[in-house]
Amino acid sequence: MSDLGRFLPLSNRPRGDESAVSTDRREQIADIVTAAAHVIGQSDPAHAPTLAVAFLATAGLQKDAAPSGAPLAPTTDPAAPAADPAVLAAVAEGTLATVAESVRAGRRRGARHLVRATRAYLVLARDADVAPQLDPAVTGAVALTASATAPFARRAAIAGHTVQAVDHGWQFGRGPLLTGTGVQIVSFLLGVTDEPPRRSAGAAPGTLEQ
Repeated sequence: MSDLGRFLPLSNRPRGDESAVSTDRREQIADIVTAAAHVIGQSDPAHAPTLAVAFLATAGLQKDAAPSGAPLAPTTDPAAPAADPAVLAAVAEGTLATVAESVRAGRRRGARHLVRATRAYLVLARDADVAPQLDPAVTGAVALTASATAPFARRAAIAGHTVQAVDHGWQFGRGPLLTGTGVQIVSFLLGVTDEPPRRSAGAAPGTLEQ
């Protein structure tokens, strides 16, 4: 089980070839937006525009969507003809695909942008009732960042423990073992769910109540 050394600041990592190391998270964020577009494609067409608007707002990506010029939400003008939900869903999905390409080709983005996009995706998947799919490198980087920036109660729940993602091959921290899936751990730290990682059977007592 590897730890999160590859996500740590360079000063805390083992010395070696760091020529490929980058703090630029554009590719990962673009992949998350693409995943969000797939969730939109699986959702009820009538709800797709609202879900897309909420995702972009939570992720802080409204400006990246602006150049597309296509309205995501249906008009509130009572005189306007009713829009076909399937058309609106296609527009929403297409807009997110355009945003993904804009992010990929745009300015550098760091860990806080990745955390924000990840949280937006997890909220979207929850609201659309779709199982979220995230790359282990994303959950690892986000979990490590959130372990230092999450609200106090959530940081306190994992303090003094080793936190291990049983499916994503990473762990961080020191102390009694807390385990969960990568998505579960990140969802808890980002306040999307209230299910924390749990002590493994036979582990020494920690801070969480069973």
